[in-house]
Amino acid sequence: MKAYLIKEVKNFMGKLLGSDSFDSFLLAEAAITTYNTFVIDGHIVREFFTGDVNDEGLPPYDFSQWKDMRSLCFDLIKGKRTPAGFKFVLHLKPEITGQVLSEGGSGVALSDIKAFVLNIKYDGSALTCITATAFYTFLPDKTPDKLWDNYFSHFLNETGVSFETS
Repeated sequence: MKAYLIKEVKNFMGKLLGSDSFDSFLLAEAAITTYNTFVIDGHIVREFFTGDVNDEGLPPYDFSQWKDMRSLCFDLIKGKRTPAGFKFVLHLKPEITGQVLSEGGSGVALSDIKAFVLNIKYDGSALTCITATAFYTFLPDKTPDKLWDNYFSHFLNETGVSFETS
């Protein structure tokens, strides 16, 4: 687990809400506080996709893809006033989590990792990102945490986001 203080909030928000930079993530939950607090539960409701009206099949993930939720979140945030705050809980897509594990030479199987989690929090003045790893069971091996932190640091650098770690 590592905390990243984002130095240029406007730049980060442009990448998060205005580009496909974060489309490798799923939205687990969002809470956006402007004139009201809007809460989004990112869990897919599978019953919505069954029956004779929707024959397109089930979505591939348990959570909504960020690329499908990005514009909704942007619409809730945009305006002349800065939001009072927001929180996004994102999960790296499982196939990318698997790549991170295999490229890092981790002996931990993808089936042991529930998610590489990214918590994005804005409190009205500062924006922080906190990485975490959710496991299905306790593992003494901290390699996945280190690989996730390294991947996310590299991700921020590649997307042109300046940050400080703590």
